[in-house]
Amino acid sequence: MDGTLVNSDAVVERCWSRWAERHGLDPAAVLDVAHGRQGHATMAELLPERPVEANLADNERMLAEERADTEGVVPVPGAPAFLASLARLPHALVTSADEPLARVRMAAAGLPLPPVLITAESVGASKPDPEGFLKGAAALGFAPADCVSFEDSGAGIAAAKAAGTRVIGIGPRALPHHPDAHAATLDTITVTPTPDGLLTITITVA
Repeated sequence: MDGTLVNSDAVVERCWSRWAERHGLDPAAVLDVAHGRQGHATMAELLPERPVEANLADNERMLAEERADTEGVVPVPGAPAFLASLARLPHALVTSADEPLARVRMAAAGLPLPPVLITAESVGASKPDPEGFLKGAAALGFAPADCVSFEDSGAGIAAAKAAGTRVIGIGPRALPHHPDAHAATLDTITVTPTPDGLLTITITVA
């Protein structure tokens, strides 16, 4: 969702920069690892000596801040048309956000929710663990190898690859993490059903 369908970078930067300053950390270094994973997993990496319970409690406070802040939340270019092209096709949202935050951000960006939601509450482990993508594929009734994931972050790309899906990276954050294919934005992607029940995904390169 974040960085793939919804540009929430402004909110993420505000919330995580404040958190970094409270803990005496460099905001830029924190933001380097914050994208694509659940907040408590980011906190555990940055503050490895802190008890799990403290990270979980801090994550709840972070989620509350993020749900209350939608300033600057907009769709990624091409996201409305991309989701419209999937409207009658099986697809799922696999996000590290919890369900309330996912609903807030998709609504703020004016985007429809996919029929299948795999959120933080759905899994026992955050990306880069593949559990979310495995559950998404299972909920759609497909083997992971028959699915394509769209991701913007290193943690998300690693999770999708570990699940056995093919991965299309979206945006500049994705490129260093070696997705199977890359698109600058969603408006360069066309999804076309074929008569035999397959999909053709075309990426237009400028």
